[in-house]
Amino acid sequence: MATTTSAPEAILEAVGGPENIISLSHCATRLRFDLKDASVVDKATVEKIPGVMGAVPQAGDRYQIVIGGAVQGVYDEIINLPAMKGGGGATGGQSNADVKAAARAKARGKNAIVDAFFEYLSDSFRPLLPVLLGTSLIIAGEAVAEALGFIDTRAAVKPASLAFVDAMYRSVFYFLPIMVAYNASKKLRIDPWVGTAIMAALITPNFIDMSNLEKTTGVVCTVNETLDTQLCTATVFGLPMQLNDYGGQVFVPLIMVALLAPLYKGLTRIISPNLQMVFVPFLSFVIMMPITAFLLGPLGVWLGTGLGTAFAWLNTQAPIVFAIIIPLLYPFLVPLGLHWPLNALMLANIDSLGYDFIQGPMGAWNFACFGATAAVLAISIRDRDKEMRQTAFGALVAGLFGGISEPSLYGIHLRFKRIYPRMLIGCAVGGLIIGLGGGVNASTFAFTSLLTIPIFSPMALYAIAIAAAFFTSFIILFISDYRTAEEKAEARAAAAADGFVEASPEETAADLALEEAAKAQAEAPKPALVAGAVTEIVAPVRGTALPLSEVADPVFAGGAVGQGAAIEPSEQEIVVTAPAAGTVVVAPDSGHAYGINLDSGVEVLIHVGLDTVEMEGKGFQLLVKQGDRVETGQELVRVDRAAVEQAGHPLTTPILITNTAAFASVEPIATGEVAPGDPLLRLTA
Repeated sequence: MATTTSAPEAILEAVGGPENIISLSHCATRLRFDLKDASVVDKATVEKIPGVMGAVPQAGDRYQIVIGGAVQGVYDEIINLPAMKGGGGATGGQSNADVKAAARAKARGKNAIVDAFFEYLSDSFRPLLPVLLGTSLIIAGEAVAEALGFIDTRAAVKPASLAFVDAMYRSVFYFLPIMVAYNASKKLRIDPWVGTAIMAALITPNFIDMSNLEKTTGVVCTVNETLDTQLCTATVFGLPMQLNDYGGQVFVPLIMVALLAPLYKGLTRIISPNLQMVFVPFLSFVIMMPITAFLLGPLGVWLGTGLGTAFAWLNTQAPIVFAIIIPLLYPFLVPLGLHWPLNALMLANIDSLGYDFIQGPMGAWNFACFGATAAVLAISIRDRDKEMRQTAFGALVAGLFGGISEPSLYGIHLRFKRIYPRMLIGCAVGGLIIGLGGGVNASTFAFTSLLTIPIFSPMALYAIAIAAAFFTSFIILFISDYRTAEEKAEARAAAAADGFVEASPEETAADLALEEAAKAQAEAPKPALVAGAVTEIVAPVRGTALPLSEVADPVFAGGAVGQGAAIEPSEQEIVVTAPAAGTVVVAPDSGHAYGINLDSGVEVLIHVGLDTVEMEGKGFQLLVKQGDRVETGQELVRVDRAAVEQAGHPLTTPILITNTAAFASVEPIATGEVAPGDPLLRLTA
């Protein structure tokens, strides 16, 4: 069995190794896995890995692991592990990407379209977050310098130094549509440079000069004196083309790539492979560039402007309602990844209006969130809870200085039901202050942190609002606590067992008794885990025993999930039984895998067949569900051999010890034919 020496290696092992990874990406705080089989991932195991703040199973075989601000470094380390460079996994598994994408779409079920939409939107923006946040700090620095009287950013004539600093951040926002087009094209698995080139055509000096009446004929421009804007229309090939400034646009590339992708893939199907390199890009250009310039470009501008105008109307007509709704919505949108449309709208507002009015109320939510985290930190310090203190401190630092809420959400808030209703009061208070003050505008896109306060105007109103949101959540949670009485008792027991609680003279007699009981329990490990204990695990199915190394799946054969053995079932109707008494912790609807925590302390995974998750339960008669108590020999599932063979999947069934690390050795002891109840594995603690 491979020795895990670092957090990236532990994460890779926990998700089933590189062969179980279809793709791996990351956002500001989370590693995002598309897996072949997410049932092999044990949430509790993942969350014990140093540096992991939480684990979030998602629809289908997608899985998120929350890291926090260090996610980029962890991602890079995982990608650069030797195991990830051996072919397969996220780096070598793209040849059958369409098949896998179809499987994932099936797994999403009736919400596939909605899931795909938000995945497309978020994956088009996620890689840009670092540069967006980096440039926002440049703008914040300018705002501070202007407030102190050192510079004047609104001067008609600027010093060359200031003009250069402006160029440093405007590059990102002006060329944002090109960057979005690149990411969106990669997401939809087409050549990203084709999408990039199509979008770039609308930002070239040649296109921009079409609005110059002195350089181009057939152009008519009208001026809207109310809005102080100029709209030009050119006659191109006898058709009217609306000329817009597409710098900073986000809706245009999203719409364009969504239409380009099926066209590009269709062209690759009908054009000979020998000619695709030339004619697929050529035809994509000559079809999509005119469609984008004549139709999709104006449509995207209209969409962004329309949504922005609607929100602006609400912000103007009912500023208090608007300022309260936004921070109350965000706590529910962020965990689901549904906040991306609002982020896109913020960028559209900055491009069309020169400012955004959504980020101010959003700041009320963020600081209410951070205030709740600060309260948890204060309580953990008071209670001498070292584990929660470490979690809360890291989440609070990421929030206050990075504006990132996910470490707080996944590491703390979503785990304790008392936090959300109290945090929402802080959200409402902060939003109410912003609304009563007439609203707050932001000069750029930014994560709302202490470092970006200068980009908001009026700055004093914003500072008061976020302080009120922070301290409202803090005070309410600190007084009422974030845990129920039962959660307090459980936390004390778990912390005492793991050595995370420091004894305090002020602890009550009941707390001390609970801690002593937990310690006594910890000192009496389960039978199979007593040092030197030998435990036999029996066969759960009739068939021929095989060494794990002969399994035709490198994830299992290599022991990435755990050591064990395999059985080639021999019956026409395969009956899988529990090898010993315990609790079912893994039992997906597909019926292909069962994880059981045995009473003895052994953790067993029985994986019925290889890649049988793709059958989505067809041919599997499930007899137990997650959380069920099972006894020795109790039937877990009945499997129709003919259905599995017809689907083209091997029936080889690995039996794995997922807590292999707790044992000095895991030895197969059976050869040849075995029946349920026959000894299969010998474990030595």
